[in-house]
Amino acid sequence: MNKLIILFISLLISGSAFAQSISNVEQQGNWYNIYNHQGKKVKTLSAATIGEVKGWCSEFLIAQDGSWFSLYNADGKKLKTFNTNTVGEVISVSANTFTTKMGNWIYTYDANGKKLNTRHQ
Repeated sequence: MNKLIILFISLLISGSAFAQSISNVEQQGNWYNIYNHQGKKVKTLSAATIGEVKGWCSEFLIAQDGSWFSLYNADGKKLKTFNTNTVGEVISVSANTFTTKMGNWIYTYDANGKKLNTRHQ
């Protein structure tokens, strides 16, 4: 019994027992369905609310609504919002990062929206 309690507490602390990962995002009409690593639909988001999905990876999806980009996790929770005037346009989402382009500059951000790199094109 004690080993079971210790295992349960360890899983809670690590967060791995409840972590979702995104394997696919599908648009059906005005809705986006988020599917986890087991192929199970875990969340449905309204396109009217989040805008157009620009890309996704296992940790997040990024959507554009007007001049705003927002990061959402696999559970559909908004993590961070960016203005296109400050980050440019999303050009790629890969390996739990996303890349934007503004003018002659390329920016790379992590899954938390922290800027990792800036380079001139």
